[in-house]
Amino acid sequence: MTARATDAHRAAVLGSPIAHSLSPQLHRAAYRALGLGDWTYDRFDVDEAALPGFFAGLGPEWAGLSLTMPLKRAVIPLLDGITDTAASVEAVNTVVFHPDGRRTGDNTDIPGLVAALHEQGVEKVESAAILGAGATASSALAALARICTGEVVAYVRSEQRADEMRGWGERLGVQVRTADWSDAARAFDAPLVISTTPKGGTDHLVGEVPARTGTLFDVVYDPWPTPLAAAWQERGGSVLSGLDLLVHQAVFQFEQFTGDTRPVLAAMREAGLKAL
Repeated sequence: MTARATDAHRAAVLGSPIAHSLSPQLHRAAYRALGLGDWTYDRFDVDEAALPGFFAGLGPEWAGLSLTMPLKRAVIPLLDGITDTAASVEAVNTVVFHPDGRRTGDNTDIPGLVAALHEQGVEKVESAAILGAGATASSALAALARICTGEVVAYVRSEQRADEMRGWGERLGVQVRTADWSDAARAFDAPLVISTTPKGGTDHLVGEVPARTGTLFDVVYDPWPTPLAAAWQERGGSVLSGLDLLVHQAVFQFEQFTGDTRPVLAAMREAGLKAL
């Protein structure tokens, strides 16, 4: 355990909408598990226009913030610096308030994705596929930059999205090939498939799941399992959910906010499952 040299004991998640966020349940469970009774974690509905004013009103008791949409890029001009990980995808989901007054940003989604895959025994893959091309897809590409040794095929709905994914690939040093969404079932031939689509986005592909599958990482966590994840499991494939990503990225946030490195993953996961 590493002690945090500050009196700050408040943290929260910001976004709009925010009522659905499980972050308070996860972080509070970690506080309870480690006996951190003087730490609090709240949620605030804050949009891009309100973000500067919210920041201006924060006192020295604040240790950190978790950020969700639409704030992950809007926050960057308000910070004193961001990590290379956050800069790689131009997105911050974690703000740390330092004792010297600095406010820095990080992105824990990327190491969270990698940690979740490692937990399931996925250390390296020769190729991978991504379904979708939104904000989560860029984080998935950044994670694959750490574990994929070959080509990543991104299945997208428009040429604009295809250009964006190829651009992210060049920036992140990942060999990216794009394919049309109508061919998305071909993704299932890859040893690792990361689905970044919203709820219902892959339901039409359920009948295309092959008899032999690799690993599916479906970032949806409610409802769970998704039809695609259920079909994947029925065929004996390995499946990870959005909750796996959520808890792993939250562990990294918790450690940065509190300075406490004792294990909290199990407590967070239990709280997340209970909330769902």
